[in-house]
Parts: sequence; C-alpha cells; structure tokens
Amino acid sequence: MTSESINRESGVATHPDHEHIEVFGAREHNLKNINVNIPREKLVVITGISGSGKSSLAFDTIYAEGQRRYMESFSAYARSFIGNMERPDVDKINGLSPVISIEQKTTSRNPRSTVGTVTEIYDFMRLLFARAGEAYSYLTGKKMVKQSEDQVIDQIIKQFSGQRLIILAPVVKGRKGHYRELFVQIRKTGYSKVRIDGEIQELLPKMQVDRYKVHDIEIVIDRLVVKEDERYRVTESIKSAMREGKGIVMALDMNENVHHFSKYLMDPETGLSYDEPAPNMFSFNSPYGACPTCNGLGHIEEITKESVIPEDELSISRGGIAPLGEYRDIWIFKKIEAILKKQGLSITAKIKDLPEDVMNVLLFGDENPVAVKSVKYPGTDWYTKFEGIVNFLQKQKDSGSEKIQKWVKEYTVTQKCPDCQGARLKKEALHFKIDNKNIAELALLDIGKLQLWFNDLESRLNQKQNIIAAAILKEIRKRLKFLLNVGLDYLDLNRPLRTLSGGEAQRIRLATQIGTQLVGVLYILDEPSIGLHQRDNIKLIRSLKDLRDLGNTVIVVEHDKEMMVESDHIIDIGPGPGLHGGHIVAEGPPKEFVKNGTLTSDFLNGIKHIETPKKRRNGNDATVKLLGAKGNNLKDIDVSFPLSKFICVTGVSGSGKSTLIHETLYPIISRKLYRSRREVLSYSSIEGLEHIDKVIEIDQSPIGRTPRSNPATYTGVFSSIRSLFAELPESKIRGYKPGRFSFNVKGGRCETCEGAGMRLIEMDFLPDVHVHCETCKGKRYNRETLEVRFKGKSISDVLDMTVENAVEFFEHQPRILKTLKTLNDVGLGYITLGQHATTLSGGEAQRVKLSSELSKKDTGKTFYILDEPTTGLHFQDIQHLIDVLQKLVNKGNTVLVIEHNLDIIKVADYIIDLGPEGGDKGGELVFSGTPEKLTKIKKSYTGYYLKNELG
Repeated sequence: MTSESINRESGVATHPDHEHIEVFGAREHNLKNINVNIPREKLVVITGISGSGKSSLAFDTIYAEGQRRYMESFSAYARSFIGNMERPDVDKINGLSPVISIEQKTTSRNPRSTVGTVTEIYDFMRLLFARAGEAYSYLTGKKMVKQSEDQVIDQIIKQFSGQRLIILAPVVKGRKGHYRELFVQIRKTGYSKVRIDGEIQELLPKMQVDRYKVHDIEIVIDRLVVKEDERYRVTESIKSAMREGKGIVMALDMNENVHHFSKYLMDPETGLSYDEPAPNMFSFNSPYGACPTCNGLGHIEEITKESVIPEDELSISRGGIAPLGEYRDIWIFKKIEAILKKQGLSITAKIKDLPEDVMNVLLFGDENPVAVKSVKYPGTDWYTKFEGIVNFLQKQKDSGSEKIQKWVKEYTVTQKCPDCQGARLKKEALHFKIDNKNIAELALLDIGKLQLWFNDLESRLNQKQNIIAAAILKEIRKRLKFLLNVGLDYLDLNRPLRTLSGGEAQRIRLATQIGTQLVGVLYILDEPSIGLHQRDNIKLIRSLKDLRDLGNTVIVVEHDKEMMVESDHIIDIGPGPGLHGGHIVAEGPPKEFVKNGTLTSDFLNGIKHIETPKKRRNGNDATVKLLGAKGNNLKDIDVSFPLSKFICVTGVSGSGKSTLIHETLYPIISRKLYRSRREVLSYSSIEGLEHIDKVIEIDQSPIGRTPRSNPATYTGVFSSIRSLFAELPESKIRGYKPGRFSFNVKGGRCETCEGAGMRLIEMDFLPDVHVHCETCKGKRYNRETLEVRFKGKSISDVLDMTVENAVEFFEHQPRILKTLKTLNDVGLGYITLGQHATTLSGGEAQRVKLSSELSKKDTGKTFYILDEPTTGLHFQDIQHLIDVLQKLVNKGNTVLVIEHNLDIIKVADYIIDLGPEGGDKGGELVFSGTPEKLTKIKKSYTGYYLKNELG
C-alpha cells in the first residue's frame, strides 16, 4: 500500500505538490486573522514575546486541525465513543501532514511510569531476561537446573546404581491444615504410604494431621533398588511421581538424604523451584513480578516514632506528640495520664526523660487494661486497653475518610521497602541474571553506563543466549542511542516520569519518536530546550535535524538563541503580548530574519542585549553553610549561600542542582521555620539559619487544572475584590456577603452554567460546542449580583479586565493594587483577571505564581528559591524578570535561582556550579564565586559558555 493511499484512507491530505503548509485566516485566541506559509520538511522555529500567540498558532490551530482531520477519518459509530474535536477558528489549512505534538504538559503523574517503561527499553529487557536469563537459587545462590523426564531417569540410574531408594511425590509443602480429604484421595489412587514431616506412615481411614501446624506431605510412590535392568520400573515410578508431584520428584536414599529433581527450574540442594520465567515475572506493574510488600513501588509509607515525635525536648502536655497537639481535657489524654501515673511518671515531663518501654506502650499500645477515672461516675474506674498512637494512625490511614487520610499523611515517612530494598520485584525475579547482573541492577545504571554494558554483551553470552538475544539487543541499543543523542545520559531507567522536568520528559518522548523512524509527519514541540545546559543543546538540535532529514516537518515553539540560528526558517509573532500580539511581525531564514529590525532580531544580532552589572553586590556578610550534603549523587559537599545576594545555581543536567536545593536546602529551612514534615536528603549539618525568617519556593507545577482556576483566584486578589464589593452600600442594603460574589458557590452565580459562563452542548456526531450561557450571556453571575457596581463596573466586568486596566481601576485600593501591580511588573499586564488557568502558557503560569509570592510582604530576611523562571520567556521578558528579582535583593532579601539561561547567570552576584558531568560523574562543587572568576575554571562547562557571553 503506498503512503498516498494510506493518507487518503486516514483523511489527511498531504498534497505532494505543496512545498508549504498554508494557513489562512487563523483567529484562535488572540491571533489577528493571520495568513502564514510554513515550509515543509524544514526545521521551523515559532518565536515571539510571551503571550503573543505562538502556542495558539502551533498547537491550538495547526495541531488541533490535524487531530480533527484524523478523527474525521473514523466511522460515525467509533466517533460517538471517542468524542469529537472542536474545529479551530481558521478559514483553511492546506498541505497538512499527520501531526504529532510533543508538549510539556503530558507527563504522567503515575509513580509506576518510569523512563524505562515509557521508552520501552525496560519492556525489551524483561523479554531478554525471560528468554536468556539464568536462574539462581535465592537460598543457596547456586544455579538452578531444569531436567526432562528422561534426564531425571538417567541421572537416578547413574547416581544411585545398586542403592535402595524411596521415590516420593510432594503434594503439600509448608502449609497448615488437617488434609483429611487429601489422604482419602491418595488412598483412592492406590497408594498405601505417605511421608509426613519426614516420617513415613501407613495411610489409615479417617487419617488427619494437626490443622494448626505447618506440614510437608509426600506420597510414597515406590521403594526399589536401582539397577539398569530394572529401568522399566524406575521409569514408571518417576512418571507417576512427576504426575502426582506436578513435575517435581524427591528421592530418599539409605542415609535419609533427600534429593530433588524437577522438570521446572529447581535448586537441587534445597528443592526450591521457580515458575517458568515469562516477561511479566520481571514487571513491577504485574502481580506476577511485583514485590508483595511494596506492590512494586520500591518504597513503603510508614508512621515512625520520629515522624510522630519531632521534638523530644517538649513534654506530652506541651504538644510533644505532634498528632495530639497540646493537652486538652479529652479521653486520649486521660488514658495517657493513667499509663504514666501507673509508672510514677508525669505528663509534664520531657519526652526524652521518659523510659523507652513506657514510650513503646504509648506509641504501639499494650494488651493490659489501664484504669481511667470516670468523670460521669466519680469514684469509679474504667478499665480499657490502649491501642497506641501509631496503631491508631495506621488504622485511620487504611480506613479513614479522605480528610483524615490527608491529615495522617503528614505523619508518614517514605522508606525503602525492607524486602526488595527498592528493587521493586519479587526475590525470584531478582535471581535471574545475565552476566552476573539482575534486571533491577541494570535499571539503576545511568543510560551512559547501561549502553557500555550492552555494547559488547555478545562476548559474555553463550551460543544459545546469543541466538535468542540478537534481535532484542538491536532494539535496546537503538533506543539507548536516541536517549544519549538528546542529552539524557545521566538518567536511569528506574527514574519515575513524574520527577522529570518538562524539558526532560519532552526529550524522552522526542527520542521515542525518532526511534519510530516515521516519514512525512509534522512534529510540533513546545520548548524542548527547557532544563538543558548549553553543552547538551547542540545534541538536541542535531536530533531535531535528524528528524527533519528523515523527511518530516519539525515546528518548534522556542526562545533559545542557538535553536533559532540553527533552524531553517523563523516565524516571529508579536509585536506585544495578549491583545497587543497575534500578528506575524517577521519571518524568513535566520540570515535574512536578523535584518528585519524586530525586537527578536535585535536581540539575535546583538543590537539589543541584557546588560551585565558593572559591580557585584557584597551582601550583608551573613552566610548559610550546608555541610556534608550526600543526597542522590551529591559527593559529601559543603556549600555556602551568602545572603542578600542574587545567587545562581548552575551545572549540566543531572549534576545535582535539584537534589541540593529542592530536596536538601529548602526542606531543612522549611522544617526550621514552619515545622514542615517534608523529607530531607542526607546531610551533616547547617549553619546560619538564624539570618533567615521566611523561605518561599516557586517551582514549575501548573497553577490549576480546571477552567475555574484563574490568576485572580490563584493570587488571592479575588478575595479582596469580593470583600470590596461586599462593603459597597448596595451590598449592605441587600445583605450580600463576600460569598455572594463567588462563581464557585450557590447564591450569586448563574445556576444555569454554575458560574462557568459557558455551556457545553453535546452534538452527538458533530464536535461538542462551548457556547455562552443563554441566561447570563457569559457573565457567570445572576442579574441581582451584577446590579452591584463599583465605579460603574460589575464583578463580571472586573474579571474581564486586563491586569493593565485593573491597575488603573483599583489605584486607590492599596490591598488589591499591590497584587495587581506585581502581576503587571512580571510582564503579565495583558492577561485578564478571569482568564482560565488551562489557557495560560507554562511561562505565564510560573510568573503568576511568582507575582503571588512577590505581592506578599517581604521581611528583608526572606530567602526566595526559583526553579528555571525563564521557562517560556522571550529576551525582553527575561529583562523584566531580572528587574523584579534585583529589586527584591536590593531590599536585603536573598534570591536563589536554578538556571541554565546565560542572561540570568551573567547578572548573578554569586554562582554555585555543580558537576562536572551529570549522574554519577556529577554531584561535586566545581566552583562558587562571581561570574568573572567562573570563566577561568577549565573543567566548568558553564564557565566555557559564559566566557563568550561576557565577551
């Protein structure tokens, strides 16, 4: 079948005569009825200021139309189950190929989804181990053997020639029960003797054993002297034993030694046998392979003494047992008092002074009843058992309401599974090995090391294994190569997908797509360079060019300078954000594009640039020192964080930046200031926390997953606006409270659309349509609520205002103005207060979070932590961001940024560079000091690229 006929069938027109994808009249979101020609089989970058309409063109127009056409190719019956896609607001698109989008937002939050499973490398490894792995006994460590019936017979005749043997068939192994029915069944089969727990007994009527004890029961099949001329009898006996023992035979010699034989994998010394290996035996997502203790997660949630008693300096009455809080006149405290009184102890004593055995009773309970004085009947005692704080919490964790379970989760800690030690698999699966390594050990190697292990594996396999493994190894190596090509050599296959940055997850999907070797496809990527060091950027660009050279069109929404220069065609959308954008400002090949005189081209050709400060700050001489950080790949490093400075933490991907900041430093400060229970990775000590009184972390997670979440609700400014409307004279006359002005609760909202402003009309075989609610006309509120006005504007009018306009409108409302001004300062003046959170780009969402934190009162001793805040930002937006952060530092606060962007790195006062490589070769402190000194460090990749930036 030709590719043209396939495309005809799928309903996607390729128009081989077209050299361009032609878009006519695109009006989605803020696009201003634009026409654009995108060259096919080229690497095309769509760029422009944040919020200008890049994603609206790439994803909401081109990708959405490609998807819709694909769906149209299904039968009406199939479409009724799948649902239909809405047609984007565009007149026509010609020359559209089948479309694959690789976005940042599609990462799985499932802990069972790992790098290995999503790239399919782990699936091929499971197949390899099931077919070519060698089994070893977990009891003796010896290699398991597997014999056919004939091999067993030959071995018995050879090994026991001339000896008396008793042939046994095991039917019960290590189980409780009286087995009366089993004995009846054995008698009916014609056997007269059994061996119970090592003792041969006659089978008697109504025979049974102790049901509460563990038993081993074997049928005595035959008693014989082994001779070559008695081969027929030996053969028949072994066949009967195999049949009754389900493939397993035992032979008892004259010295009472038991010898085991099996047609399955078996340890000849102990008789331990394994099931026939299958790929699902090596899957931690299957009950056949997952460790039964942790269900294949590799860790368990436990309530420990340390999590329940964070400070043993306190007494129980002062809140030493965290879940109970301070002393109250309630039943549980009465019980605790009674237990302590019995031992001559007081509830006001410090916990560290209480004996260990008493604390064990309080935490884990006691069977002995304790006498508690009755309040209702003075002079009488209630005798009651105490189940223990930990046991009570465990019970609530397993069966309490959702709210209670959330409360108990505060006192649980995640610990490595004691049985599988984090390997996630059953012990049987872990004892199948290839070249002395099991599958879990390979899954923990980083991709770089794993490729080296697979490189010359054939030389370490036997002939049979090589024949089986040939095709599997080819597939594994191909996929590993693609991962290395996109700069992910530091990841391991066991790494959960939810712990990856947006850029890492996107590059994994990109590697998977390159592996499919499709041709004639349109790929659309959303900022794949996020989280990627300049050193690895060239690998990513090379991978995108490989994808293009296969005969595909690659469209990348990107701000990266290097990506633009290396592309075949650039489309610049602008000139401003939001309502001020949506036009094609300039387009063309990079060499022609830089001559256009637009904001983007000026930054590309160096006419405009972000200024390097002439002088670096000295700070306030106070320093936070983190000593002996050893989490993940950190190599026991000591790091100093000078306060009242702009600090930038740099290093190649996987060098340990997130481990040092998000998983060590931030949880330590958070625990000290807010008594947070966030887990801290291993470290020795920390000094200088007395100089900080507030810590704020701003990460990359989205601000909301539903259209009801918007910038006004997230930043909290909407609460102040609702309170302002509730204080108006009209509201007071009508008795309206702030809740009246919420679109999420009954009362003031429009009940037809339940405050959404839109209604979903299901069209059966046509795409579902969102239409303005006919009752409120999209205003979200009922008529009575909209009659209350402030300066002539209703609450709905306020939600439709841009931040820019709202700043002027609320200029005399200081509480509201502060938050709105911060939103404006971080470059979000163009978004509306009520814009749905789901329509915000990644960069916009992070800046909403940033403004939300910046609008709170800073103390001059606040420690801000930001993770790649330049995500989704144009050069001009980065300048706005730097201005905002510099203002914070000028007030005496400390700003720490994890960043790869050289524009941010060059303006920092102090740089902490980790590396030199990623994974095991990283985790060292390469340098700490000013940007100028970093450029002289030869082993720093950051220093090498910074040198060119600083000129």
